[in-house]
Amino acid sequence: MDLVLNAADQYVLTPYIYPSTWPEDSLFRQLLSLYAITVCGGYFLYLSLAFLSYVFIYDKNLMRHPQYLPHQVYLEITYTCWSVPFMAVLTVPLFLLEVNGYSKLYDDVNGTLGWLFVTASMCTFLFFTDMMIYFIHRGLHHRLVYKHLHKPHHKWKVPTPFASHAFHPVDGFLQSCPYHIYPFLFPLHKVTYLGLFIFVNVWTISIHDGDYRVPSLLRPFVNGSAHHTDHHTFFDCNYGQFFTLWDRIGKSFRYPTGFEGKSPRDEVYSKLNGTGRQNGLLYSEMNGKID
Repeated sequence: MDLVLNAADQYVLTPYIYPSTWPEDSLFRQLLSLYAITVCGGYFLYLSLAFLSYVFIYDKNLMRHPQYLPHQVYLEITYTCWSVPFMAVLTVPLFLLEVNGYSKLYDDVNGTLGWLFVTASMCTFLFFTDMMIYFIHRGLHHRLVYKHLHKPHHKWKVPTPFASHAFHPVDGFLQSCPYHIYPFLFPLHKVTYLGLFIFVNVWTISIHDGDYRVPSLLRPFVNGSAHHTDHHTFFDCNYGQFFTLWDRIGKSFRYPTGFEGKSPRDEVYSKLNGTGRQNGLLYSEMNGKID
């Protein structure tokens, strides 16, 4: 995050926002700047990526499903926009520690670790965060916690891409913690970290977009939109973020109904077509969308 803060200081904050007498290494200034960057960046990533997914990927016919709420997109967006500033309050202290050198983030690729380690760290990041999120997410479904923190996200039984970040602030922070914890435990290149941060946001939106297409070879391993749609439908399965590994170990894996022609999307097309089939194929078997 120091790369982003330095760029903001150089091009915006120092020349145009803050008085010249306020040093850039002031902790209070850094805290204030990081909060503004986190909120503005969070809004930008969420609104832009979710909008693109909604326009180009999300099947609008899902809005005909009986469990789709009136004005749901508006509700998802407003809840997220309310939540982001509070999530930022919880997240910024971790960014402040990173900026002041308390993490293991580094910027010299050609040093001891090299490009091979940069590549390997992407894989370990995904596996570490997937494991941590599985246990955090499953814990949030405990009956003593669920109604206080995680229930707002399950308001969206048939989610759109805009539901991807619609969490209670504490819920959203807890599920993001593994991404922030990793660089305090393991070396990670700074640019790689920023790239993974963007990837995580893209992935979070993608598992709420209702597009179940996954290469057949990867279906047993990748936790995609079909898996997460069933999580919103049945609540007690498919807690993983990227992979199905921990759901299988924890016996919470459920084979997606989207791969069997029994998903909410198939229910919609069943009513539209009378048979749930288009030209002899279940919607879940098709590669494209039905117009």
